Amino acid sequence: MNNRIYVFFRALNPITKILLVLNLGVGCIIYPSPFLGYFILAIILVLACFMKSGRKIGLLILGFGIPVTFMLIFIQGLYSPKNTTIIADLGFAELGLEGTLYALKISSTLLVFLTAFSLFLQTTKNSETVAALTQSGLNMKIGYLILASLNVVPQMQRKVKIIQEAQESRGVEVTGSFLQRAKAFLPLIGPVVLSSLTDAQERGMTLETRGFSIKGIKPTTLIDVKQSLIDTLLKVLSIVFLLFCIVIRFWR
Repeated sequence: MNNRIYVFFRALNPITKILLVLNLGVGCIIYPSPFLGYFILAIILVLACFMKSGRKIGLLILGFGIPVTFMLIFIQGLYSPKNTTIIADLGFAELGLEGTLYALKISSTLLVFLTAFSLFLQTTKNSETVAALTQSGLNMKIGYLILASLNVVPQMQRKVKIIQEAQESRGVEVTGSFLQRAKAFLPLIGPVVLSSLTDAQERGMTLETRGFSIKGIKPTTLIDVKQSLIDTLLKVLSIVFLLFCIVIRFWR
């Protein structure tokens, strides 16, 4: 992708992007008002549009954010014990300002976490993330577990697609109504799960034959993740943002 903003975020160190996601989300939790979260969400959406990922982020907001927001407003706005200021009388219950603001804060924080993490996954390879973590001092065995966990869903999706194509070439109906697709999909679960477990065992054996568990030797990595001045600046800015949210929270 030749998009400049995408290339910029793609070149950042994965640790920097993880720190940005965490500090943005935690800052929204700490900040007393929910509007900071929606402001950050708007910035993320604009960045996603420039990165040609606006449709994915927009669908995430519409498909998850709006239903969850209405559900939280219904629960917290109508029945929260914190409600003291009534903003609407619905007849069967009264809508409280405090509960509504609390519901908006929860939904904005969730959406900031989800959208920021979604952009992180779109601009970072799993192997680069694990390489950056191990170069930062994380145990390589833990890094392998993280990488295997991140790769298990894409690998299972590829296997399901391969098996479906094989079934379709043999005349098995894999399209049509929901019931027909369910009948074709259910028999795939067993082979996909078993093959995934077998692949994990084979990868573990392959790593052991290459000296993965040898102690006293500094391991090498194929992927070398760089740390630039921009990474340092963004880390400092994210920490300043978090400190700002803390100060505003306890200043009041």
